[in-house]
Amino acid sequence: MMKTNSSIFHFAIIIMLIFEIRIQLSDESEFLVNRSNTGLFHVPKDLSLKTTILDISQNYISELQTSDILSLSKLRILIVSHNRIQYLDISVFKFNRELEYLDLSHNELGKISCHPTVNLKHLDLSFNAFDDLPICKEFGNMSHLEFLGLSATQLQKSSVFPIAPLHISKVLLVLGDAYGEKEDAESLRNLNTESLHIVFPRRKEFRFTLDVSVSTAVRLELSNIKCVLDDNGCSYFQNVLLKLQKNSRLSTLTLNNIETTWNFFITILQLVWHTSIEYFSISNVKLQDYLTLGYFDYSNTSLKALSIHHVVSNVFTLPQSYIYGLLSNMNIQNFTVSGTHMIHMVCPSQISPFLYLDFSNNLLTDTIFKNCGSLAKLETLNLQMNQLKELASIVNMTKEMKSLQQLDISQNSLRYDENEGNCAWTKSLLSLNMSSNILADSVFRCLPPKVKVLDLHNNRIRSIPKSIMKLEALQELNVASNSLAHLPDCDTFSSLSVLIIDSNSISSPSADFFQSCQKIRSIRAGNNPFQCTCELREFVQSLGQVSSEVVEGWPDSYNCDYPENYKGTPLKDFHIPQLSCNTTLLLVTIGVTVLVLTVTVTALCIYFDLPWYLRMVCQWTQTRHRARNVPLEELQRTLQFHAFISYSGHDSAWVKNELLPNLEKEDIRICLHERNFVPGKSIVENIINCIERSYKSIFVLSPNFVQSEWCHYELYFAHHNLFHEAFDNLILILLEPIPQYSIPSSYHKLKNLMAQRTYLEWPKEKSKRGLFWANLRASINIKLMEQAKKIDHT
Repeated sequence: MMKTNSSIFHFAIIIMLIFEIRIQLSDESEFLVNRSNTGLFHVPKDLSLKTTILDISQNYISELQTSDILSLSKLRILIVSHNRIQYLDISVFKFNRELEYLDLSHNELGKISCHPTVNLKHLDLSFNAFDDLPICKEFGNMSHLEFLGLSATQLQKSSVFPIAPLHISKVLLVLGDAYGEKEDAESLRNLNTESLHIVFPRRKEFRFTLDVSVSTAVRLELSNIKCVLDDNGCSYFQNVLLKLQKNSRLSTLTLNNIETTWNFFITILQLVWHTSIEYFSISNVKLQDYLTLGYFDYSNTSLKALSIHHVVSNVFTLPQSYIYGLLSNMNIQNFTVSGTHMIHMVCPSQISPFLYLDFSNNLLTDTIFKNCGSLAKLETLNLQMNQLKELASIVNMTKEMKSLQQLDISQNSLRYDENEGNCAWTKSLLSLNMSSNILADSVFRCLPPKVKVLDLHNNRIRSIPKSIMKLEALQELNVASNSLAHLPDCDTFSSLSVLIIDSNSISSPSADFFQSCQKIRSIRAGNNPFQCTCELREFVQSLGQVSSEVVEGWPDSYNCDYPENYKGTPLKDFHIPQLSCNTTLLLVTIGVTVLVLTVTVTALCIYFDLPWYLRMVCQWTQTRHRARNVPLEELQRTLQFHAFISYSGHDSAWVKNELLPNLEKEDIRICLHERNFVPGKSIVENIINCIERSYKSIFVLSPNFVQSEWCHYELYFAHHNLFHEAFDNLILILLEPIPQYSIPSSYHKLKNLMAQRTYLEWPKEKSKRGLFWANLRASINIKLMEQAKKIDHT
């Protein structure tokens, strides 16, 4: 039954609870378990022993037992609201000594039994099915109790006695549908609280005699007030307000969910006007019936602030000028009219004491306060969420507001045409909110000269023009959610310390920003399409040099958008070498590398005598080229010699006296350069021809050999022919030992041959020479064809 009576005002209690829990969760020692709205019929058994906060609200739990939470010795906060619990024995919490927050609102509780060991700070039993106030005598021992939520259909003064000694910060009292049948007007006299919120039965005419003025409350909130059928002008509620005039303690009054007539609505304002109340808020008002014009007495009021929120009227014909005039001439400092579909507001008839005006969420147009000189004291004006369209009209409106410091005209449809030429803001304006409009770049040509805080987020700004008036006083600039491609230049905003420029089109921000804006202490530039190329490298480096407290959202909101292979990469992980981005450095590096390589290759060429090899290759190529022009029958001739002898002229005596006699006597034909070279051909060509026409090439090695350049040529071509013909045609005779150090560097082939191949060593002893000649003749002995012999004889 009571669950149907839950009001939207209890939602504020839930929000407050969530806020408190979030604060508690900032402590790492807290352990939250949230099982709300999960279809539970019982308290889950798998809860961690570490649980300090347990939320099992919005389920189907019908009872709580000691065993359910016995093991949760660290439990501090328990939320069991919006379930089906009908009975509760508070002793189930006797083992939860740390429990200080218990929410059992919105259940079906009709009875509870108490336990003296529970000492809560927050206990909510509101929106349940209690007949009498569920206050046990044990409640009087809850010395730390700060919030108490109660439900009842009847009130008795004696019911409050147990908690009379307590000083409770806030009491929520929800009265059931049957309330009023047995009513004790003085039942709240012993309630000692600073803040009292009474929720009357909904959809029920207000005919209650409860005296709310007898409580000690400094702040009073009354919800669900319906008086539209009373011929005496809602006399019951009027009596409640009249009694409040006698309560000097009360400073704040809030009325929620009111359904009444226009006339009584004005009466409520008038009655509160002459009380000690300083802050009066009235919200969610539904008005009917016609309004009768009358006099409103503005004298003798303590009221400092009046707030009217969310007014709906089913009357289409009203004396609007009377209503606007009544409201605009209220002699208070703070006045709010929000969510009322108000289409206009007139200028006060005389100099107004208004310091703060909030007319947000209405239907006001550009004609508001046009040429109004009676708001000279106004400091703050909020025109958010209206029907404003021309910025020039708003600028003109402020000219007469000599004290205006804060103006909020966000969430309208404002545009600015700089051709209109009217941009004379009041000089006193320090804070301007023009977010969520359709303003373009031109708005920067029409800004208050002394503005310190400027909010232009969610507009149509593409760039900040350079030729604009310098805003030297500007400290905070919000241009988020626009289409800006670059960070602003602080030459125009020399005092800028806070910049919000996230969610724009910035791809390559300048690295000079922090040098230009040295006063920046906070920047938020995340969620932009950063192009992770060389242009961004220096900016990322500059971000790394400033404090993480300066760059908000770093690094989570700063990611690469281009190129594709970097997309989604955090800027902190984006690295590109300096060499890739510095063209001059790259060219210098390439030049140095080429120079070093050239010097190295040159040195190697000199060391390994590469020019000599190149000449040999050239000669070999020319010889092979000429050979290809020889007729086929000549190329097919067989070998003519058994061996070609290569030796130094200094060793010719040994060749002629020892080598030739011992070989030629066995009919072995030897090719010597002095007798077999063809006149007219080059020496190189003759060497190549002799090597190719000889079965073997014999090299007589000695220290003289390595000093002969022509011997080197012959060795080179013979070795080349070894690989070209694919058989072993080299015979080395070591006539005299050759020290390794005496072999020139250009003879590295000779070194390799001597290291890898066996050679015949000329024996000094004559007894060994017979075997030497036998081995040599055996290695070159081959039967030449008759054709080759004939050629030789010719």
